[in-house]
Amino acid sequence: MTKKVQQLLRNRFWRLNNLYYITDKEGHVIRFKMTPEQLEYYEGLHNRNIILKARQLGFTTEQCIIQLDAAIFSGAKCALIAHTLSDANRLFREKIKFAYSRLPLEIRSANPASNDRAGELVFSKGGSVTVSTSFRGGTLRWLHISEFGKICAKYPDKAREIVTGAFEAVSANCVITIESTAEGRQGYFFEYCQTAEKQALSRVNLSALDWKFFFFSWWKNPAYALKANNFLPERLREYFLELESRHGIKLAEGQKAWYVAKEKTLGDDMKREYPSIPEEAFQQSVEGAYYAKQFRFLYGEKRICELPDNSHQPVSTYWDIGIGDSTAIWFVRKVGTEFHIIDYYENSGEGLRHYMKVIKDKSYQYSEHWAPHDIDNREFAGDGKTRRELAREGYDIDGQNYSIRFHVVPKLGIDEGIESVRELLPRCAFEAAKCEQGISCLENYRKEWDDKRGVWKDKPLHDWSSHGADAFRYFAVAQSASKPAMSIKMGFSF
Repeated sequence: MTKKVQQLLRNRFWRLNNLYYITDKEGHVIRFKMTPEQLEYYEGLHNRNIILKARQLGFTTEQCIIQLDAAIFSGAKCALIAHTLSDANRLFREKIKFAYSRLPLEIRSANPASNDRAGELVFSKGGSVTVSTSFRGGTLRWLHISEFGKICAKYPDKAREIVTGAFEAVSANCVITIESTAEGRQGYFFEYCQTAEKQALSRVNLSALDWKFFFFSWWKNPAYALKANNFLPERLREYFLELESRHGIKLAEGQKAWYVAKEKTLGDDMKREYPSIPEEAFQQSVEGAYYAKQFRFLYGEKRICELPDNSHQPVSTYWDIGIGDSTAIWFVRKVGTEFHIIDYYENSGEGLRHYMKVIKDKSYQYSEHWAPHDIDNREFAGDGKTRRELAREGYDIDGQNYSIRFHVVPKLGIDEGIESVRELLPRCAFEAAKCEQGISCLENYRKEWDDKRGVWKDKPLHDWSSHGADAFRYFAVAQSASKPAMSIKMGFSF
C-alpha cells in the first residue's frame, strides 16, 4: 500500500465517498457518493440528530456506510434499529454485508470480521455493526433508528424500549440519529421534532443532549422532476402558489409535473410521504386512523382555526368519565346548523369534584351536560350513590354548592358510534389552540394493528387517544339520537 493511499485512508470523508459500493434504485452496483442531502446531514452532524424527510433520500444507506466505516477503521460499536425484522434483515444483507464484501481485500484482511452472523458483523480489532429491531445493553458510539415515526405509531412499547434502552447505551459525546417520514401528531418522534424545530428557529445553542433538527423536502432533490406539461389541477395550482407566496418555495414546471403524477399514485398520503414544509408532514393522518378523510376535509376547509366570538351562545359538554383512568370533556356550541368545538379538557387521577370545578371555572353559559350510560353504575362512587347522583347533589366549590344534571348518552355499538362521528365531523369547526390535545386524540384514534397477520384489526386500539375519541363519539351519538337527520353541506364560512 503506497504512502498516498495510506494518507487517503486516514481521511474519513474520502473513505466514505470512495471505498464503498451500494446498489442504486435501478439495481446497478455503484460507488457510494453522498448526495447533497446526505452531505448536508454529514457536515451538520451533532451528538443527537433528528431527520424529518421525504421518502427515499438515502439516509439509512448513508448511516450503514458510516457505521461500517467507523467499525472497521475506528473500532466503534455501532447499531441500526429498523422498523420491522424483515427491514433489519434486508438492511444487513443489502447494505452492510454488500458494502463490506466489496471492499478491497487488503482492507478486509487488515481487520477481518471475526464473527459474521445474521444481523451482526464483529471485527477482530473490536468494532462491530448490529442491525436489529431493538438494542439494550452494552455501549454504542453510533446509533441510527430508521422510520422511528412508524415505530412510535404502530409499536409504542417498542418505541419506549428504544428510548429507555438503546438511547441510554449512547453517551452524550457519541452520535444518535433518528430519521423518519411523519406518522401522526403524537409520540416521541413528533414531540422531538416539534422541540428541535423550535430550537432551530430560535437559533439557540444546543447541548450535547439536544436534538438537532434536519428537514429534507422532496423539492430539494433534483431527481424529483419530470418533463413539464401544461396540465395542473386547480387545487394543486393554488397549492403551488401558496408555497411560493407564504413559504418562498418556487417550483420549476418539471417539479410541479412530478408532484401531480406522484399524487395520482399516493393520493391522500402524498404530504406525509413527500412533505413540502415540516408542518404539513404532521397534518397527514396516521395509518389506520378512523377519521382520516374527515380531517383532510376539515384542514382543507380551514375549520381548525381561530373561531369567531359567539360567547352569547350556550355551551354543551360531552364527557368520557374514567375510573382510575383519564376523563375527557368536549365543549361545544351549536351555531346555526354547525357545531363549534370551542374547548377540550382531559386529566386523570382526579375525582368528580375536580372536573365540576373545571366546568365552573371556565365560566361558559351551559345548556346541557352529557355522559355515557355507565355514569349510572353505583360502584362508581361511595355511599351507594352513582356519579350522576353525586353531580346532581353538587359539591361545595369556592364557598357555594355547584351541581350538574347529566343527560345519559344512548347505548350504541362502537362501530355505529364511529359512523356517527364520521357523519358529524363535516359540520364541525375546532378552536385550534384550546382543542389541540383533543384534535390529536381524534386524528390518532385508529384500528389496532395485528403483528402476526400484518393487518388492521376490526376494533380500535385502546391508548392515550381513546378517551378524547370516546367523549367525541358520545357527542355524535347524542346528536344523532336527539336530532332529525339533516343534509350536510360541505361548504363552510364564518
